Amino acid sequence: MYYNLILDKLPNFTPNGFKIRTDFRESIKFELLMQDEKINETDKVKLALNLYFYDIDIKNTEQLKKAINDMLWFYKCGKEEQEEKTSQKASGGYTKRIYSYEFDAEYIFSAFMEQYKIDLNKEHLHWWKFKSLFNSLNEEVLFSKIMSYRAIDLSKIKDKDMKKYYKKMKKIYALPDLRSEEEKENDFAEAFS
Repeated sequence: MYYNLILDKLPNFTPNGFKIRTDFRESIKFELLMQDEKINETDKVKLALNLYFYDIDIKNTEQLKKAINDMLWFYKCGKEEQEEKTSQKASGGYTKRIYSYEFDAEYIFSAFMEQYKIDLNKEHLHWWKFKSLFNSLNEEVLFSKIMSYRAIDLSKIKDKDMKKYYKKMKKIYALPDLRSEEEKENDFAEAFS
């Protein structure tokens, strides 16, 4: 089921008819939950379902499978797998983490206030609207500049002074490395293969 943000009313129910909590805060909590290494996968699923749904019988295997698929569908803003693969291919397949809802909260809050005059503390905002606005933040807001610093590939900058400047900005605005020790070791080994 494809939704057009301009033409279609945003969903409050999933394709399988589950009523879902649509406020952006639930999806931010979901993303943070999925990044939490201290919580095992089974508990993550249970907690995620409780974040999004009002009444899911997790003992009913068929309902559980549908709910998980619907939860992911909602989180991805109704985008199909093919759309995601196409956008990943266009970006080279690997997406570097350039923002964190946890560590960038004040930057995100102020960006929405500055650009849209939206107080994220007061507004109920459908997740899909939030993501659309988030993805469209202009380059003038500080948060957009911070994301560009994090994303920039220093190896492609030839000017020494510019490279020094961007290296400094990357360091100032660096996100904590949330990878496990095993992931760090694998990434290190891959860099030399």
